[in-house]
Amino acid sequence: MVPSNPVPAGVRVGYVTTPDRVKLRYAIWPKSAGPHRGTVCLVQGRTEYIEKYFETIADFQARGFAVATFDWRGQGGSDRLIGNRTVGYVDRFDDYWTDLRTFHAEILLPDCPPPFYLVGHSMGGLASLYATTRDRVMFDRVFLSAPMVCLHGMEHSIGGFGALAETLSFLGLGAVPLKRRGDKRPDEAGFLDNPLTSDLLRYTRMVDIIRADDGLYIGSPSFRWLAASMKAMVEANREDFAGRLQIPLLVLAAARDTIVSTPALEQLGLRLRNGRHVVIAGAKHELFIETDPVRGQVLAAFDAFITNQTR
Repeated sequence: MVPSNPVPAGVRVGYVTTPDRVKLRYAIWPKSAGPHRGTVCLVQGRTEYIEKYFETIADFQARGFAVATFDWRGQGGSDRLIGNRTVGYVDRFDDYWTDLRTFHAEILLPDCPPPFYLVGHSMGGLASLYATTRDRVMFDRVFLSAPMVCLHGMEHSIGGFGALAETLSFLGLGAVPLKRRGDKRPDEAGFLDNPLTSDLLRYTRMVDIIRADDGLYIGSPSFRWLAASMKAMVEANREDFAGRLQIPLLVLAAARDTIVSTPALEQLGLRLRNGRHVVIAGAKHELFIETDPVRGQVLAAFDAFITNQTR
């Protein structure tokens, strides 16, 4: 128990195993107030874990939604895939589709009230985009927070760097981490130049969570993760990709994002046929753990796009 991060009421925690035998940790919550509105399926970004979203889960519960979420393979409380537990790794980006499809079939459908709404952040946002191209009936609407369609400053180099990472993986270096200054464990001293949030209390809460359970920590990405993810990002930036997204979709971008490319998100938003994009002024990458004024805009956008559509 982390005092700064109380568990929302009514949680049920368990594990589900994918067809390729990866064990995923999941949690589901009932609504806490209001009329029944269905279930929010919340999928996380790289390095994240269920506990990081407790505040946001409670926000969804209070709006009348049940909430279902899980840790992607290789992070959180799910199976880690290589010997070094602190290195982000995945064999193929399609493996995240396997995780989501398994969770939908084994947990959402039998245990959670419909309709289902997909909410994805960062890497989970990119996985959500791919999910909508694979199955158009799994979710009624999709709400994305800074989806990882391109990395900041790499709008013209993502393909080349991805090819390099693929080559290094082929040469047997796939599990080797690309070490970066920002991948160390969070601590209070890192707040001033952190790229995630402007909110000191919410940043400190992330520090508290990792200190309480260091097993949740993920640091640098591996070259195999980079190769898989950059290949997926290249595809998401093709002009014809947006035309394959037929589910109603809202994309939120952070104006001060230094992790995901906001210009790339704006280009995707302009191409959408059944959706739109909104840039949140003053926001850093982690829209759900930003300051109250930023979170207020994010939740207002959620209400306009999803909550109010359920009445």
